[in-house]
Amino acid sequence: MKRVTVTRRLGKYEVGRTIGQGTFAKVKFAQHTETGQSVAMKIMAKSTILKHRMVDQIKREISIMKIVRHPNIVRLHEVLASQTKIYIILEFVTGGELFDKIVHQGRLPENECRRYFQQLIDAVAHCHSRGVYHRDLKPENLLLDANANLKVSDFGLSALLQQGVDLLHTVCGTPNYVAPEVLRNQGYNGAAADVWSCGVILFVLMAGYLPFYETDLPTLYQKIIAAEYSCPYWFSPGAKSLIDNILDPNPKTRIQIEGIRKQSWFRKNYVPVRHKVEDDVNLDDVCAVFDDIEDRFVAEHSGKNEKGPLMMNAFEMITLSQGLNLSALFDRRQDFVKRHTRFVSRKPAKVIISTIEAVAGAMCLKVQTRNYKTRLEGISTNNGKLAVVLEVFEVAPSLFMVDVHKASGETLEYHKFYKGFCAKLENIIWKPADGLGDSNLLRTRTC
Repeated sequence: MKRVTVTRRLGKYEVGRTIGQGTFAKVKFAQHTETGQSVAMKIMAKSTILKHRMVDQIKREISIMKIVRHPNIVRLHEVLASQTKIYIILEFVTGGELFDKIVHQGRLPENECRRYFQQLIDAVAHCHSRGVYHRDLKPENLLLDANANLKVSDFGLSALLQQGVDLLHTVCGTPNYVAPEVLRNQGYNGAAADVWSCGVILFVLMAGYLPFYETDLPTLYQKIIAAEYSCPYWFSPGAKSLIDNILDPNPKTRIQIEGIRKQSWFRKNYVPVRHKVEDDVNLDDVCAVFDDIEDRFVAEHSGKNEKGPLMMNAFEMITLSQGLNLSALFDRRQDFVKRHTRFVSRKPAKVIISTIEAVAGAMCLKVQTRNYKTRLEGISTNNGKLAVVLEVFEVAPSLFMVDVHKASGETLEYHKFYKGFCAKLENIIWKPADGLGDSNLLRTRTC
């Protein structure tokens, strides 16, 4: 095997080429100098973690990955830190995403689908046994190793079971793979929601396309809520029966992992993976890495009461697209879209707020601002005084979205107000935020 050229050394690792890059992290290939083991090194700047208030999220993700060690889950080896960066040392998986395999090959042979599904269920069952719910299972987060074994990755949205808490309430995941009960936003069982996502994945493997796909979100959500899908003719009776039992819109009657494992289709050529369960998980390195960064966070912010704008994750951004939110999707109120507008801007959040306040003052409106949320009051109408609320969200580094909606008053008056208000915001470059939730046939954004 040809040895990969490396460029620098970090502790006991030689660090080589960049193999991946995201908004908040870079992933590099590295090799252990003593064993020669190849690893993936995820590098994050402490300043970025602090700036975006991601300490708790990353700490939770790392801790969860240490808890759920399993042959079909990407292994976290250790966590290191320098004065400015955090280094997460992960198993180096060479086979790429299962998603890419589907894109290149289309639907996969049934026996191959069954094998991947068996490994996926084993991995998810192990997570649940450790009190962990993934909440973003999809082919993009399933990797393949050199032997074509499946590896579950990306626990960034996962949740740990908390004592005395039966239901989860955070709306997250990827829309096409999310369970109906998650969309209803009334609390959901993490295990049942993960099982639903596994069913969607099995359908995609066998069909080569999604069971629930629409270009507009209201129709997509309606179909998911009602479980409106049809299996193609080439699905075997056993596979179709299993998928129908998994894609049950009622989480209470939906088949559970124990039931899946008893299905004859699932049990064919099934070889349960053997692994050593590690009861004592040492999280000392995680705590050590984050102790000093949290101290810095307190030192940097202890003298300030003001916080930055709220971060908006991809799921929230998608569900807000075209003036929609989950609670109103099935309400069908005629004026909902009309009284919601959103814009994005690359101007600093403080500049956005100060400009809004200045323009509102020039229009003789009453202005109240708190935590990057501004309420404007002024024109009296037959339906009471018109009130408009503008809130700034951070959706990416140096990119902000302003959500504008009518709090009270008549919609027609709101439109008149808004038209004049926007005309005066000439010193800020606004762009409509429509289309943030567009998706294609398979590649879907994380929620």
